[in-house]
Amino acid sequence: MNIKKIEAQPTEKKKLRVAAYCRVSTEQDEQKESLETQKTHYESWIKLHSDWDFVGIFYDFGITGTKAEVRDGLQALLYECRIGRIDYVLTKSVSRFARNTVDCLSIVRELISYGIPIYFEKENLDTGSMESELVLSILSSMAQDESESISKNMKWAIKQRIEAGTFIFGSLPYGYTKSDEGRTIINKKEADVVRLIFSSTLNGMGTYKIAQMLNKMKVPARKGGEWSGSTIKGILINEKYYGAAIFQKTYTDSNFKRHHNHGEVDSYYAEEHHEPIISKEEFDKAQIMIQKYCDERNIEKDTGKYHNKYPFSGIIICGECGEKFKRQTQSVGIAWACTKHLYNKAECSMKFIKDEAIKASFVTMINKLIFGCKQVILPYYESIHIADKDRNLQEIIRMKNKLQSNVDRKNDLRKLRVNGFLDGALYNQELMRVEKENEEIRAALQNFDKSGEHRGIKETEKLLHFIETTEMLTEFRDEVFSDFVENIYVYTRTCIGFRLKCGLTLKEEVCTGTK
Repeated sequence: MNIKKIEAQPTEKKKLRVAAYCRVSTEQDEQKESLETQKTHYESWIKLHSDWDFVGIFYDFGITGTKAEVRDGLQALLYECRIGRIDYVLTKSVSRFARNTVDCLSIVRELISYGIPIYFEKENLDTGSMESELVLSILSSMAQDESESISKNMKWAIKQRIEAGTFIFGSLPYGYTKSDEGRTIINKKEADVVRLIFSSTLNGMGTYKIAQMLNKMKVPARKGGEWSGSTIKGILINEKYYGAAIFQKTYTDSNFKRHHNHGEVDSYYAEEHHEPIISKEEFDKAQIMIQKYCDERNIEKDTGKYHNKYPFSGIIICGECGEKFKRQTQSVGIAWACTKHLYNKAECSMKFIKDEAIKASFVTMINKLIFGCKQVILPYYESIHIADKDRNLQEIIRMKNKLQSNVDRKNDLRKLRVNGFLDGALYNQELMRVEKENEEIRAALQNFDKSGEHRGIKETEKLLHFIETTEMLTEFRDEVFSDFVENIYVYTRTCIGFRLKCGLTLKEEVCTGTK
């Protein structure tokens, strides 16, 4: 027997592909210098390691740290990680990476699922270790608290300037500009356009027609684009054009999301704040014209929503563009038309559908359900019953698993405390948070509805009872439609879908009566 030795072949160790993420929160010169320093630091650091490959530096500046989705640099980094071009990420600190606990943890968990750890330099924290997520949770929570504190201080300072009358607009509406001293002054060329918009409105011209007129006149909008009906309406309802100013029309909630202020927080109204372009009388007359237009079309002013004066109001959705249909009186009678199609036929080709045709289709659909109850509704009812029981079981398992993970979490906390990674205050704070979560889970388990009272089940039972006790419909009935239909989807002019409250969507043909 001949035995030949095969020498081992040295294999070249694969280099780790490393990237860094940097962020500064303002665009001031000193902050830009800080960003350049961070970029240089990380590039040098990565290149010092012979077993690392420099992938690149991803960065954001002048961007809030409270929302991950608005940071282009961070999103670019995540994209490169998702497609497998990065193995390891370096960043300065938790607070630079994210000041929102949920965002921070969700990003870390996503990257760990790809096998990509993050190293936070300031905290000397590597997410590749088992205990790091707990520490990260605490640190990112502290970063969020810090961000919320800064936000409150800034809001307080702005409020003081508003009350003192010294607040300066961050951005000015069309028709105004800033003087060299920072005062709000009139832009004469744009002001003439504003006056034309108001005078056209007072002469009975609609916002869409005014936009068309300005586009034909080659008048550029503020950012060089084209005018639209919504832009015109925005000008017509803006109090700044008669020299007044309302401050805090919007506000940011505790989750850093912006909302329109409908009285949730204080707002401030200042008369004679700056030079007006139109008179208060002209502005008030324009509001009357807008309200008259809304009343004629059953639109709630300032919301874009339709009154429920008609059963189809606000619930017909275009299958082509997603916009809602609005009620119109045409030569063929009452019809419903896509809002986008009415304003711009190039953006949506969906044509109107007659009111009577929709009603006829609904009657046909209900009569089919009454006739084929055993073939359609009963099997559906049985299937959602089974699915709902499965959901209940899965939810119970999920909650019990969470209780077990919290046991492990408490053990990790104790280890971190013993090893000196957590001080007493943070340890107690996190321990109380875990125990509070456990109490909530136990209460939920005790009160868990095991009977599967699911909305779809209730609505299906209601529909079943109706079709089993009702004769075939001979005409459209408003109350029957409102009881069972959630939305109508218009796929084509000859095909619509009724989305029922029980969860079913049933398609039905439509007779247009036109060729």
